[in-house]
Amino acid sequence: MLRHATIPPERAWSTWSGRPAEMVFLPLGVRLTPLAYAGSRNAATLFPPGDGIRLGRHDLAASAVDLDLTHAGTTLALAYDKPDPFRVVGRWRAPVLGEWGLRFWVNLCLSVESGEAVSYDAEAGAAVVAVGTRFVALVSEAPAVQVTGHASLAAVAADYEAHGYFHLGSRADAAPVLALRFNLEMARDNRFALAVADRRDLAVARARDALAGAPAERMPPPPAQSGRHAGALDALRDVMGWNTVWDAVNARPYTSISRNWNQAKFGGFGVWLDDQLYAALMAGLLAPEVGRENLRAALASATPQGNFACLVTANDAWVDRTQLPVASFVVWSLYLRGRDRSLLALMAGALARNHAWWWAERDPGGRGLVSYGTSDVGAGLYKGTSFGARNESSMDNASIHDEARYDPATRTLDCLDVGLNSLLALDAEMLALIAAELGDGEASRAHAARAAATRELIRTELWDAERRIFANRLWSGAFVRSLGPTSFYPLAAGIPDAGQLTHLLAHLADPGTFGGEPGIPGVTRDDPAFGDNTYWRGRVWPPLNFWVWQGLRRMGRRAEARALAERSFALFGRAWARRLCPENYNAVTGEPLDQPDTDGFYGWGALMPLMAVGDVTDVSPWSGWEVTNGGEDVVLGPVETPAGAVTVSVSGGLLVLRRGDETLLETDLPGTLSDLSIAPGRVAFVAEGAGTVLRLPAARGRVLLARAGERDLAASPDAAGWRFTGLDAIRGPTRVEVVWSA
Repeated sequence: MLRHATIPPERAWSTWSGRPAEMVFLPLGVRLTPLAYAGSRNAATLFPPGDGIRLGRHDLAASAVDLDLTHAGTTLALAYDKPDPFRVVGRWRAPVLGEWGLRFWVNLCLSVESGEAVSYDAEAGAAVVAVGTRFVALVSEAPAVQVTGHASLAAVAADYEAHGYFHLGSRADAAPVLALRFNLEMARDNRFALAVADRRDLAVARARDALAGAPAERMPPPPAQSGRHAGALDALRDVMGWNTVWDAVNARPYTSISRNWNQAKFGGFGVWLDDQLYAALMAGLLAPEVGRENLRAALASATPQGNFACLVTANDAWVDRTQLPVASFVVWSLYLRGRDRSLLALMAGALARNHAWWWAERDPGGRGLVSYGTSDVGAGLYKGTSFGARNESSMDNASIHDEARYDPATRTLDCLDVGLNSLLALDAEMLALIAAELGDGEASRAHAARAAATRELIRTELWDAERRIFANRLWSGAFVRSLGPTSFYPLAAGIPDAGQLTHLLAHLADPGTFGGEPGIPGVTRDDPAFGDNTYWRGRVWPPLNFWVWQGLRRMGRRAEARALAERSFALFGRAWARRLCPENYNAVTGEPLDQPDTDGFYGWGALMPLMAVGDVTDVSPWSGWEVTNGGEDVVLGPVETPAGAVTVSVSGGLLVLRRGDETLLETDLPGTLSDLSIAPGRVAFVAEGAGTVLRLPAARGRVLLARAGERDLAASPDAAGWRFTGLDAIRGPTRVEVVWSA
């Protein structure tokens, strides 16, 4: 019997639980849990999230997992590999000993969440458990010193701490938890394997075969991104992989805000709306299924009133609030990447209701611009308070909200927030595109009209002509003194006119306000709140940098966007060298952990390497699929694109796109190829600069059209496919299109 039947076999074995070192076969609920005991301190640990764990590689299928575990001065390097979906090979080595190896014990604990007894076959040297008609076997290369039985994992730890490691009274050949015990004097390095099969002896044999077939030394996997922004895609993959866990409360997989918070802080699961949406966006680059899982987690927070809830945990639900309206942007971006219309059908209704809710609940004066608030529903913490209203911004203590007052009559802050309204205009624009794609012309036109009206009001009413920047404005008419990166969110909605854009770029470059290293701060550097260095008051935040980067790209400011991506990834890289993916950073030193309230492995922290990935290839609402030949060598991929899972490489100025072992395109055209489309019988894109050659190995048959702007390209057959020349005349953005017969 399967306990969780929705997980595909390729992801069945993974680090699903709250313990990072624990490997779980989710369909059966079988757990392999490492436990360590240090005699020097008489202390046992199951390695919960915390300072003793350094998270390494982890792809979304858990096909390769690495982490370092430290306990009482001893470090274990633990790794898992999957030769196939039903088998796992694990290994540990101890590069650092904090005491004599005889006194440090490593335990492999096998158990099942439903409590079936695990038995030990001494002749076969295997622990085996039957769950329904399935069997799971655990074998080890080094023989266990002894095997003990316990009622629970906690009981294993308690047994060590009560009796030490000389105790024999817990020996057993069957129990709900069996512990295979090893010490580091006898097994400083060891390998082990688990296998699932439909017969007991077959499970043992398959585990032994996996162990025998595993290489003595683990070969490091190839990097997902090398050359330009090396390691960016690897970091994105690892953060998404480690933070994707099983929500046992709601029986679903999802990418947690941080696996450090999942259990202790939220009681089993926690869905902050925007965090979940960013996780969907990032995971969608690597595994569309995981992206959709996160969208479903966000969708599940939809309330009968229409809004997506701000926060839902095992302990609380903030249904009176929502968060920034970024869902439609995320959904449309994921749709452009995979062109799966069922995704739009799944989300369209809820997205439209959430958008309408903003106007019904947060525009009490009918101004055409909204304010943050907290409605009179639910019983969430901070409901009906100024702080609760500020929660909708996610920037809870930001100084840009200090002057706003909570109005109990309207249940909103008396302030028109420029960041919120800009993203709401963008939300309407994305909803118009979604509705049009689904064939609802009337809804599309209504959303487009709303987007245009909102943009115009922001352009005229939230532009501070004296300071020449967009700013929050109180209902009284006065502009708020503090400025944050949300002043640049109008860029993402396409709002600024040419003059406004010039002034905004000047503000971004000014080292006294938003410019300089290490990144864009949460408030201007000359603001008194900057020195607070507390959460949103002065620190560098990945989402703030991300939306400014998106805005620069939308406004065609590629050089500035590229520079911001480089700065952001450089800041991230200094922390990632310590395997930290920070929630935020000190805006002067770049240190992430100088404040105790900063999490070190936070999901949206991966927005920083996401920008570096996007600097090479991305899919966006404004440029479609784009790939950049920036003159520097790079290999990146595979990532999901409209042409499937594609790897991008640039070497010696030659850009190559490959799907598996199939070459799709080769060219020396420099700069960014945007609005790229690769389909059977057709390739098209917009080029920026002149080159000498375009080669399409996938092209077969007769060339029907080959053109760059108004100029025909010369076509000649190649060893495979067709080769095209005549690209040397390209000057500025030029549409290139090639069509051939099947």
